[in-house]
Amino acid sequence: MRNKLVIACGLSVLASTLPPLHGQEGPKQSFEVSSKERLNFPPGGTIFVDNSYGYLTVEGWDEPEVEVTIIKSTNSFYHPNQKEQAEQRFNKVRVATERRSAKALAISTILPSRHSKAGVTLEYRILVPRNSSLVVRHDNGYVWVSDITGDLEVKSHTGDMIVMLPDPGPYAIDARSRMGSVSSDFVGKFAYRFVLGTHFARPGEAPSRRIYLRMGHGCITIKQGPRPLPFTND
Repeated sequence: MRNKLVIACGLSVLASTLPPLHGQEGPKQSFEVSSKERLNFPPGGTIFVDNSYGYLTVEGWDEPEVEVTIIKSTNSFYHPNQKEQAEQRFNKVRVATERRSAKALAISTILPSRHSKAGVTLEYRILVPRNSSLVVRHDNGYVWVSDITGDLEVKSHTGDMIVMLPDPGPYAIDARSRMGSVSSDFVGKFAYRFVLGTHFARPGEAPSRRIYLRMGHGCITIKQGPRPLPFTND
């Protein structure tokens, strides 16, 4: 028994003195890369966010510009020597901006295939002129929209959605989750479908800003906030 303990101890000491495998120093980690783009865009236009997924934040500001910050990160963990291999995945997922007209801008996510995200998670931080209209088609993840005074149409398959509506209204709100809850700071009518789904409706006085929200599986939260302070890069 004593000999076995001595052998085990010796192996433990030997393992601790061996150098790590070449290029694998340090623990595994996730890699990320970020990019930023700014475009002149007039107030009162429409912003389309197509095929997004992951973490999406869209906020209004007082600049006549759209600013798009994209953060890509790997879903898996890699050894330090695998950084180049891991970052090759980033090139397979692209986010492109396209002017559809003088007052329409599309921010589209292009995937390597319909069912593949290449092991990459995206975070979008988008700033738009405050009185823009917004149309979002989100796949799965988290959606935050705030400080935008134009019409909103936001659809997401799975996740959570929070919409902050600045004063003043009035707003005509139509929000529905097929499997999940809808909560609202605004007075309106709730309807429940087979316990799983929720529909919230608030008819607005004419003219009203149209707020149309749809969630497949997840929750929708509609918050009423004060008129925001100017948001600038200063």
